[in-house]
Amino acid sequence: MTTRTSGPEPPDYGIDAPAVIRNLVIVGVIGVSTWSAVRLAVWSGRVVPTPILGFAGMAFGTGLLCIVMAFWILWESKIGKMRTRDRLLARVSWTGHERVLDVGCGRGLLLIGAAKRLKTGRAIGIDIWQAEDLTGNNANATLENARREGVADRVEVQTADMRQMPFTDSSFDLVLSRAAIHNIYTAEGRAAAIREIARVLKPGGQVVIEDIRHLRQYIRIFSENGCTNIQRGGSLFAYTFFTIVTFGSLRPSTLLVRKSA
Repeated sequence: MTTRTSGPEPPDYGIDAPAVIRNLVIVGVIGVSTWSAVRLAVWSGRVVPTPILGFAGMAFGTGLLCIVMAFWILWESKIGKMRTRDRLLARVSWTGHERVLDVGCGRGLLLIGAAKRLKTGRAIGIDIWQAEDLTGNNANATLENARREGVADRVEVQTADMRQMPFTDSSFDLVLSRAAIHNIYTAEGRAAAIREIARVLKPGGQVVIEDIRHLRQYIRIFSENGCTNIQRGGSLFAYTFFTIVTFGSLRPSTLLVRKSA
Protein backbone atom coordinates (compact mmCIF):
# COMPACT_ATOMS: atom_id res chain seq x y z
CA MET A 1 0.00 0.00 0.00
CA THR A 2 1.32 3.44 -0.97
CA THR A 3 0.82 6.47 1.22
CA ARG A 4 -0.44 9.58 -0.53
CA THR A 5 1.51 12.66 0.49
CA SER A 6 0.17 16.14 0.17
CA GLY A 7 2.05 18.82 -1.74
CA PRO A 8 3.56 21.93 -0.22
CA GLU A 9 1.17 24.29 1.52
CA PRO A 10 0.10 27.12 -0.81
CA PRO A 11 0.68 30.70 0.32
CA ASP A 12 -2.24 32.65 1.75
CA TYR A 13 -2.31 36.32 0.80
CA GLY A 14 -5.54 37.08 2.64
CA ILE A 15 -8.76 38.89 1.74
CA ASP A 16 -8.42 42.55 0.85
CA ALA A 17 -10.59 45.17 2.59
CA PRO A 18 -12.71 42.75 4.68
CA ALA A 19 -14.69 45.59 6.28
CA VAL A 20 -15.56 46.96 2.84
CA ILE A 21 -16.78 43.53 1.74
CA ARG A 22 -18.92 43.24 4.87
CA ASN A 23 -20.46 46.67 4.34
CA LEU A 24 -21.13 46.01 0.67
CA VAL A 25 -22.90 42.75 1.50
CA ILE A 26 -25.01 44.42 4.21
CA VAL A 27 -26.10 47.21 1.86
CA GLY A 28 -26.70 44.67 -0.89
CA VAL A 29 -28.92 42.48 1.27
CA ILE A 30 -30.89 45.50 2.52
CA GLY A 31 -31.40 46.78 -1.02
CA VAL A 32 -32.51 43.47 -2.50
CA SER A 33 -34.69 42.70 0.54
CA THR A 34 -36.40 46.09 0.26
CA TRP A 35 -37.18 45.50 -3.40
CA SER A 36 -38.40 41.96 -2.67
CA ALA A 37 -40.75 43.17 0.07
CA VAL A 38 -42.27 45.82 -2.21
CA ARG A 39 -42.65 43.37 -5.12
CA LEU A 40 -44.29 40.85 -2.80
CA ALA A 41 -46.80 43.52 -1.75
CA VAL A 42 -47.56 44.27 -5.41
CA TRP A 43 -47.97 40.60 -6.27
CA SER A 44 -50.34 40.15 -3.32
CA GLY A 45 -52.64 42.82 -4.76
CA ARG A 46 -51.78 45.74 -2.47
CA VAL A 47 -51.66 49.25 -3.86
CA VAL A 48 -48.11 50.57 -3.58
CA PRO A 49 -47.53 54.30 -4.24
CA THR A 50 -45.38 55.08 -7.26
CA PRO A 51 -42.62 56.82 -5.24
CA ILE A 52 -42.16 53.67 -3.15
CA LEU A 53 -41.95 51.57 -6.32
CA GLY A 54 -39.28 53.92 -7.63
CA PHE A 55 -37.38 53.79 -4.37
CA ALA A 56 -37.54 49.99 -4.36
CA GLY A 57 -36.14 49.90 -7.88
CA MET A 58 -33.23 52.12 -6.91
CA ALA A 59 -32.64 50.02 -3.79
CA PHE A 60 -32.51 46.88 -5.92
CA GLY A 61 -30.03 48.40 -8.38
CA THR A 62 -27.81 49.69 -5.59
CA GLY A 63 -27.99 46.42 -3.68
CA LEU A 64 -27.17 44.35 -6.72
CA LEU A 65 -24.20 46.57 -7.55
CA CYS A 66 -22.90 46.29 -3.97
CA ILE A 67 -23.13 42.49 -4.06
CA VAL A 68 -21.32 42.37 -7.40
CA MET A 69 -18.58 44.64 -6.00
CA ALA A 70 -18.22 42.43 -2.91
CA PHE A 71 -17.78 39.34 -5.07
CA TRP A 72 -15.31 41.19 -7.29
CA ILE A 73 -13.14 42.07 -4.26
CA LEU A 74 -13.25 38.43 -3.15
CA TRP A 75 -12.28 37.23 -6.63
CA GLU A 76 -9.52 39.82 -6.84
CA SER A 77 -8.23 38.77 -3.40
CA LYS A 78 -7.94 35.10 -4.29
CA ILE A 79 -7.28 35.03 -8.03
CA GLY A 80 -6.99 38.44 -9.62
CA LYS A 81 -4.15 39.79 -7.51
CA MET A 82 -1.94 36.81 -8.32
CA ARG A 83 -2.30 37.70 -12.00
CA THR A 84 -1.71 41.34 -11.15
CA ARG A 85 1.53 40.43 -9.39
CA ASP A 86 2.88 38.68 -12.47
CA ARG A 87 1.82 41.54 -14.73
CA LEU A 88 3.39 44.24 -12.55
CA LEU A 89 6.67 42.43 -11.95
CA ALA A 90 6.98 41.66 -15.67
CA ARG A 91 7.38 45.42 -16.21
CA VAL A 92 10.78 45.27 -14.49
CA SER A 93 14.01 44.29 -16.27
CA TRP A 94 15.44 42.04 -13.58
CA THR A 95 19.12 41.31 -13.04
CA GLY A 96 18.55 39.27 -9.88
CA HIS A 97 20.82 41.54 -7.84
CA GLU A 98 18.33 44.27 -6.96
CA ARG A 99 17.64 45.60 -3.50
CA VAL A 100 13.84 45.84 -3.47
CA LEU A 101 11.43 47.63 -1.14
CA ASP A 102 7.71 46.79 -0.97
CA VAL A 103 5.81 49.70 0.61
CA GLY A 104 2.72 48.45 2.46
CA CYS A 105 3.67 44.84 1.81
CA GLY A 106 0.79 43.22 3.70
CA ARG A 107 1.14 39.44 3.60
CA GLY A 108 3.87 39.68 0.98
CA LEU A 109 2.22 39.44 -2.43
CA LEU A 110 4.65 41.70 -4.34
CA LEU A 111 7.46 41.27 -1.83
CA ILE A 112 7.63 37.51 -2.34
CA GLY A 113 7.01 37.77 -6.08
CA ALA A 114 10.06 40.04 -6.28
CA ALA A 115 12.14 37.72 -4.09
CA LYS A 116 11.42 34.84 -6.48
CA ARG A 117 13.14 36.85 -9.21
CA LEU A 118 16.26 37.56 -7.17
CA LYS A 119 19.58 35.72 -6.99
CA THR A 120 21.87 37.75 -4.75
CA GLY A 121 19.44 40.60 -4.13
CA ARG A 122 17.14 41.13 -1.16
CA ALA A 123 13.48 42.10 -0.81
CA ILE A 124 12.40 44.18 2.20
CA GLY A 125 8.78 44.86 3.08
CA ILE A 126 7.39 47.49 5.41
CA ASP A 127 3.89 47.78 6.83
CA ILE A 128 2.00 48.90 9.93
CA TRP A 129 -0.17 45.75 9.67
CA GLN A 130 -3.70 47.21 9.74
CA ALA A 131 -6.22 44.36 9.97
CA GLU A 132 -8.94 46.44 8.30
CA ASP A 133 -6.87 46.50 5.10
CA LEU A 134 -6.21 42.76 4.87
CA THR A 135 -7.28 39.69 6.84
CA GLY A 136 -4.56 38.20 9.03
CA ASN A 137 -2.27 41.11 8.25
CA ASN A 138 0.86 40.62 10.33
CA ALA A 139 4.59 40.14 9.88
CA ASN A 140 4.51 36.44 10.84
CA ALA A 141 2.00 35.71 8.07
CA THR A 142 4.30 37.40 5.58
CA LEU A 143 7.31 35.39 6.70
CA GLU A 144 5.27 32.19 6.59
CA ASN A 145 4.25 32.92 3.00
CA ALA A 146 7.92 33.53 2.16
CA ARG A 147 8.75 30.13 3.63
CA ARG A 148 5.97 28.44 1.66
CA GLU A 149 7.18 30.05 -1.56
CA GLY A 150 10.79 29.06 -0.85
CA VAL A 151 12.29 32.55 -0.57
CA ALA A 152 12.58 33.06 3.20
CA ASP A 153 16.33 33.63 2.87
CA ARG A 154 15.76 36.60 0.54
CA VAL A 155 12.95 38.34 2.44
CA GLU A 156 12.91 40.72 5.37
CA VAL A 157 9.96 42.56 6.95
CA GLN A 158 9.88 45.58 9.21
CA THR A 159 7.15 47.46 11.03
CA ALA A 160 7.47 50.98 9.66
CA ASP A 161 5.35 53.88 8.46
CA MET A 162 5.76 54.69 4.76
CA ARG A 163 5.64 58.39 5.63
CA GLN A 164 8.87 58.11 7.61
CA MET A 165 10.95 55.17 6.42
CA PRO A 166 13.92 53.88 8.46
CA PHE A 167 16.28 53.76 5.46
CA THR A 168 19.09 55.97 4.23
CA ASP A 169 18.88 57.95 1.01
CA SER A 170 19.31 56.01 -2.25
CA SER A 171 18.98 52.58 -0.59
CA PHE A 172 16.91 50.69 -3.18
CA ASP A 173 17.07 49.80 -6.85
CA LEU A 174 13.34 49.14 -7.03
CA VAL A 175 10.34 50.22 -4.95
CA LEU A 176 6.99 48.45 -5.28
CA SER A 177 3.56 49.21 -3.85
CA ARG A 178 0.11 47.81 -4.52
CA ALA A 179 -3.16 49.22 -3.14
CA ALA A 180 -1.48 50.66 -0.06
CA ILE A 181 -0.72 54.38 -0.35
CA HIS A 182 -4.39 55.34 -0.79
CA ASN A 183 -4.99 54.04 2.76
CA ILE A 184 -3.35 57.25 4.00
CA TYR A 185 -6.38 59.52 4.20
CA THR A 186 -4.73 62.95 4.08
CA ALA A 187 -3.17 64.48 0.98
CA GLU A 188 -0.12 65.62 2.97
CA GLY A 189 0.35 62.12 4.37
CA ARG A 190 0.27 60.60 0.87
CA ALA A 191 2.67 63.27 -0.35
CA ALA A 192 5.05 62.42 2.48
CA ALA A 193 4.96 58.74 1.48
CA ILE A 194 5.75 59.55 -2.16
CA ARG A 195 8.60 61.86 -1.11
CA GLU A 196 10.00 59.06 1.04
CA ILE A 197 9.84 56.61 -1.87
CA ALA A 198 11.73 59.10 -4.05
CA ARG A 199 14.27 59.67 -1.28
CA VAL A 200 15.18 56.01 -0.69
CA LEU A 201 15.28 55.20 -4.42
CA LYS A 202 18.71 55.13 -6.06
CA PRO A 203 19.36 57.41 -9.03
CA GLY A 204 18.26 55.45 -12.08
CA GLY A 205 16.07 53.25 -9.88
CA GLN A 206 12.50 52.32 -10.70
CA VAL A 207 9.14 52.53 -8.91
CA VAL A 208 6.09 50.41 -9.77
CA ILE A 209 2.86 51.44 -8.06
CA GLU A 210 -0.64 50.13 -8.57
CA ASP A 211 -3.39 51.92 -6.68
CA ILE A 212 -7.09 52.69 -6.89
CA ARG A 213 -7.05 56.48 -6.53
CA HIS A 214 -4.84 59.58 -6.11
CA LEU A 215 -2.50 58.67 -9.02
CA ARG A 216 -2.45 62.27 -10.26
CA GLN A 217 -1.17 63.41 -6.90
CA TYR A 218 1.52 60.73 -6.95
CA ILE A 219 2.68 61.88 -10.39
CA ARG A 220 2.92 65.49 -9.24
CA ILE A 221 4.93 64.69 -6.10
CA PHE A 222 7.28 62.33 -7.95
CA SER A 223 7.97 64.96 -10.60
CA GLU A 224 8.82 67.46 -7.85
CA ASN A 225 11.30 65.04 -6.29
CA GLY A 226 13.65 64.04 -9.08
CA CYS A 227 11.45 61.44 -10.81
CA THR A 228 10.43 62.96 -14.13
CA ASN A 229 10.34 59.77 -16.22
CA ILE A 230 6.77 58.70 -15.43
CA GLN A 231 4.45 56.44 -17.39
CA ARG A 232 0.85 55.67 -16.53
CA GLY A 233 -0.58 52.32 -17.50
CA GLY A 234 -3.08 49.66 -16.52
CA SER A 235 -6.34 48.51 -18.04
CA LEU A 236 -8.32 51.31 -19.71
CA PHE A 237 -11.47 49.18 -19.42
CA ALA A 238 -11.03 48.66 -15.66
CA TYR A 239 -10.26 52.35 -15.15
CA THR A 240 -13.33 53.47 -17.10
CA PHE A 241 -15.66 50.84 -15.63
CA PHE A 242 -14.83 51.48 -11.98
CA THR A 243 -14.72 55.24 -12.44
CA ILE A 244 -18.29 55.12 -13.77
CA VAL A 245 -19.86 52.58 -11.40
CA THR A 246 -18.23 54.07 -8.28
CA PHE A 247 -18.81 57.70 -9.34
CA GLY A 248 -15.06 58.30 -9.40
CA SER A 249 -14.27 56.71 -6.03
CA LEU A 250 -12.20 53.94 -7.64
CA ARG A 251 -9.84 54.74 -10.51
CA PRO A 252 -7.38 51.83 -10.70
CA SER A 253 -4.16 52.57 -12.54
CA THR A 254 -0.44 51.79 -12.60
CA LEU A 255 2.56 54.09 -12.44
CA LEU A 256 6.02 53.27 -13.77
CA VAL A 257 8.50 55.81 -12.44
CA ARG A 258 12.24 56.16 -12.91
CA LYS A 259 14.46 58.47 -10.87
CA SER A 260 16.81 60.70 -12.77
CA ALA A 261 20.39 59.41 -12.74
